[in-house]
Amino acid sequence: MVHRLHDVELEPRRRPVQERSRDRFARILRSTRDLLLETGIEALSCESIAIEAGVPVGTVYQFFPNKFSIVCELDRIDTESVAAELDAFASQIPSLEWQQLLDALIDHLAKAWAVDPSRRAVWLSMQAIPPTREAATRHQQILGDRVARIISPLTPGMHRRERSTIAQVVVHTCYSMLNFSVRDHHAHPAAVRETKRLLTSYLVATATSASI
Repeated sequence: MVHRLHDVELEPRRRPVQERSRDRFARILRSTRDLLLETGIEALSCESIAIEAGVPVGTVYQFFPNKFSIVCELDRIDTESVAAELDAFASQIPSLEWQQLLDALIDHLAKAWAVDPSRRAVWLSMQAIPPTREAATRHQQILGDRVARIISPLTPGMHRRERSTIAQVVVHTCYSMLNFSVRDHHAHPAAVRETKRLLTSYLVATATSASI
């Protein structure tokens, strides 16, 4: 299904099938990550992506209608990666307590952002225009749904809508603090520790209020 938000098409025109096309598709995505780190979303263009990827600009347009659709595809990929990790952590419950799960998840995300700075660049670029911000909200809702399922044992009597809101607060807070933890292109472990403390306290307070 093609999403058109405010007349900006945000999904690929087509996905590659043959190996040669898959290679070009991957080069376009990889080059976009590199350019977001170097120049940011404002200076990014399909022409500059084509030059960086070593492909004709027409090839870029065969796959993507505009630069924002490429950034959205990168954010979708990053979201799927985090969702897979959430599923893996959730499979360890109840042997893994939720506090341990939260710490492990935050550590995983902090490491991913430190090792691959383009994740932060993609996340920031998704705030560029209203359509991409709406797409980012949909992507984070995917993560929020998983977090809601994970924290459901903490809040057994809570309405599903309220639990969903709490989960979204956790996701948004986590990403905002991750952004803070890798500011100025350096990792700040203290910010990661405070993220754990902040979210743990929030969830403990949530569980306490739910039991009253």
